[in-house]
Amino acid sequence: MDPLLKLLHDDGGLRPARLAALLGLTEAEVVEKIKAYERDGVILGYRAVLNEEKLGVDTVRAVIEVKITPEREGGFDRIAERIAKFSEVRCCYLMSGAYDLLVEVEGDDLRQVAMFVSEKLATIQGVLSTATHFILKPYKEQGVLMKPERHEERLPVTP
Repeated sequence: MDPLLKLLHDDGGLRPARLAALLGLTEAEVVEKIKAYERDGVILGYRAVLNEEKLGVDTVRAVIEVKITPEREGGFDRIAERIAKFSEVRCCYLMSGAYDLLVEVEGDDLRQVAMFVSEKLATIQGVLSTATHFILKPYKEQGVLMKPERHEERLPVTP
């Protein structure tokens, strides 16, 4: 992987001047490379990882195991792409194992997530079954710990 992409993947907030210094390139070269990656669809977007607890956000998130019947000549792709287009869906993955898709959804409350599953997801032709698991508390999001590590001030006790 290009070292520029690795740095952006680890911290999308790095500015071109800092990236240039880290990579031994000019700022203009870094900006041009980033624009090329965006134009070619290598870089699809940038997101900040937010601590929703500190913001007082009360959204409900769930992961849903979905079993589907693959379509002739479309396999899993057509149904997965249809599911991924719903505004409630944050992530959608094709999986190996006991189910076919793992779908992460978000709603304002439990009822909204339940309505999404029962009225939108489960009614799609080809969806055989769903199993919904509500996320109670995040400990790590997109590789970022939600609480900074605490360093103990006390000395360790040894016998």
